[in-house]
Amino acid sequence: MLIPARAQDSFIARYQARVTATQAEQPHWVTPLVTVTPRLEQEIRQDFVRQVNTKRYDTWNFGNSKGLELIPARRIELLFNAPPYLAHEAPNTPDGWGDVSFNSKYRFFARNEEKGNAIITGFFAATIPTGEKTEGSCCAVVTPTLAVGKGWGLLALSSTAGGSLPITNSKGLGHTITWNNAIQYRLAKEGVARFFWPEVEFNSSFFKGGANDGKATTFVTPGMIIGRIPLTHDASGKPGRLGVTFGAGEQIALTHFHSNNHNLVFTARMPF
Repeated sequence: MLIPARAQDSFIARYQARVTATQAEQPHWVTPLVTVTPRLEQEIRQDFVRQVNTKRYDTWNFGNSKGLELIPARRIELLFNAPPYLAHEAPNTPDGWGDVSFNSKYRFFARNEEKGNAIITGFFAATIPTGEKTEGSCCAVVTPTLAVGKGWGLLALSSTAGGSLPITNSKGLGHTITWNNAIQYRLAKEGVARFFWPEVEFNSSFFKGGANDGKATTFVTPGMIIGRIPLTHDASGKPGRLGVTFGAGEQIALTHFHSNNHNLVFTARMPF
């Protein structure tokens, strides 16, 4: 059954108006390079990561488990992530697709810049062992996370803390507690400089059980995000929802224990 174009337009208009109203309630910072933002976003996103292992061999991660992000209802975001493709430089290491993953967010509290500039959100992520060859995990894993953020003028701080819970083989896989912190500064409120967000992130993983029991890895990630650059405007000249965002940075290991170092991270996003 075909739906009349007018009805389709009406549905899309109502949907986008609801998304705009939901996002208007929260701070308007840009999403960090690595740390998952507590803000609700609606966009298509792809990241590309070059990892360098301790033997100086590169691995390129195309996609980095990013994909489509939607806001289907007030306070809720759903993330449908495409499996990453991993290409290895090391000999005798096959390339292949990684695991499929999903994420969801529920925003408990939000105040935009005029009313407090803060946010608290819960995440619930899941990874399904669909990867081929040696590119994925043996078992499904769920990861609950709590994220908070606070802004002061042009400065924004975000922090997330979560832990992996393997559905099976928890003894073999162990648990990984992740703690990510992002410090961002918007260069200006107006003009071209308003699109530039230099940042520093600290990305930590603490291992309990499994092969790396008792160890920890921390990266410092300096980077730059450029966006959100609007691609459309309404009749009054106000920016529309469609835009583009780009970013890049480098993960540098701060701890003695690390499986890779000097990782380059690139991101491309299209909010809508």
